[in-house]
Amino acid sequence: MCRLMTTQLAEALEGYPLYSQDGKGKDAVCRAVFALGSVRWFILEGNKEDDDVILFGIVVGLMEDEYGYISLNELSDVELDLSAQGLGKLQVRQQQNFKQVPLKQIQDSRLQEFLARFE
Repeated sequence: MCRLMTTQLAEALEGYPLYSQDGKGKDAVCRAVFALGSVRWFILEGNKEDDDVILFGIVVGLMEDEYGYISLNELSDVELDLSAQGLGKLQVRQQQNFKQVPLKQIQDSRLQEFLARFE
């Protein structure tokens, strides 16, 4: 299993398979957050599939903010090489000590702007 599959993530996703929060919108509970620089992935649910975990969530901070499916293995492989700037290689990290809350309670302006489009 990939480096991002932690006990914390497995426990957060327990009982929340894909499609378990359909139609909840801002009331959907965010289970985990991953980040790389200003890019954030807000994870809502997921299923183990063979040697991977397929997640569903919202990504903000890329060209387009959007709902989508995320392969945990692929997310684990994302790397930003800033060696030329003296920063080394940055990898996606899970936000530690994240408390599971409904999306509407997360203090992230870009996430809230994205969610407001669906009201």
